[in-house]
Amino acid sequence: MSIVLQPSRRASVAVPIGPLKVGGDAPIIVQSMTNTDTADIDGTVDQVAALAAAGSELVRLTVDRDEAAKAVPHIRDKLDARGVSVPLIGDFHYIGHTLLDDNPACAEALAKYRINPGNVGFKGKKDSQFSSMIETALTYDRPVRIGVNWGSLDQDLVVTMMDENSKRAEPLEAALVTREALVRSALDSAERARTLGMGAEKIILSCKVSGVQDLIAVYSELAGRCDYALHLGLTEAGMGSKGIVASSTAMAILLQNGIGDTIRVSLTPEPGGERTQEVIVAQEILQTMGLRSFSPMVIACPGCGRTTSTVFQELAQKIQTHVRASMPAWRKKYSGVENLNLAVMGCIVNGPGESKHADIGISLPGTGEEPAAPVFIDGKKEMTLRGPAIAEDFKKIIDDYITSRYKPKS
Repeated sequence: MSIVLQPSRRASVAVPIGPLKVGGDAPIIVQSMTNTDTADIDGTVDQVAALAAAGSELVRLTVDRDEAAKAVPHIRDKLDARGVSVPLIGDFHYIGHTLLDDNPACAEALAKYRINPGNVGFKGKKDSQFSSMIETALTYDRPVRIGVNWGSLDQDLVVTMMDENSKRAEPLEAALVTREALVRSALDSAERARTLGMGAEKIILSCKVSGVQDLIAVYSELAGRCDYALHLGLTEAGMGSKGIVASSTAMAILLQNGIGDTIRVSLTPEPGGERTQEVIVAQEILQTMGLRSFSPMVIACPGCGRTTSTVFQELAQKIQTHVRASMPAWRKKYSGVENLNLAVMGCIVNGPGESKHADIGISLPGTGEEPAAPVFIDGKKEMTLRGPAIAEDFKKIIDDYITSRYKPKS
């Protein structure tokens, strides 16, 4: 039985961000964020380029002080010189209004501004500082993301709502009031931006939390009460498998119900780990759900007592690495290569069958089987590989297939 996707609730009006569009009929966009000091121009350029090469379509930078703001236009120039056109987003907190006013080159170099209504200003300064950032966005014709986060939620709003709740005949649980405060903060801020002259096609909203059930509840409520483009992300998702599983679970449920126009997987990098992992995970969420295709899929069996040899595990790893390393060049050269399906199987039980279902599949010998690996192309057995060079031989088969199957881009 196939899974039926729910009718889309995605924003009806697309938001332009540089050459991209978010919402409407546009594909769901993958976003990431650097963890370099933005004032370190070369280090930030290197990381943005790596994230873009991995497939990030938007990259957010921390702009937290004057040195960072002054670095942004130089980062943009150096990326352009490398041929890296990925739009840059400025992440502003506390003094964003001042940084944008004092650094017009930064305001112009950024493709979008992220504003946090929880710390854009406090008490009497909140409205004026928020207004200043919106006015700058209008001056440079830039969209904004009004990004609420429960770690920096507007405390005046929370206190007011908690007081109101305490006077109810049947007060709601504090967690429900907090969820409502997140949604109201986003919607009230969007309405304020609209009164200042910003159109709906320039506004993206987000309400990030770190709990899976909270994220599902908050975004379901937000989606039912507005038609703005929505950015999904489980904030502070965590490290390794915990962060991947939590982000995948929460966002998959929302995406399945048509909620979300951009996504980010906020993984804590493991020591020595690559920042690009969050991009790969985001892509794999969308691709495994059938919402987008980014890179050839490599299907591989988990192994069992019939596959005591590590040959198929090593081959699967080598093929996955080869695909990821080659994809930036393939993406530029060939149309549709991201739809290629590959299979690396470990024994005779499911190996031949799974290999026939893939565009290219190989069934390696399991324990006690003949030391031969039949290769299936488009459902037909085409050859058998033997010997120590199976990995290199199979890579060549993949490369040759791509060259002959997919049309070069003009």
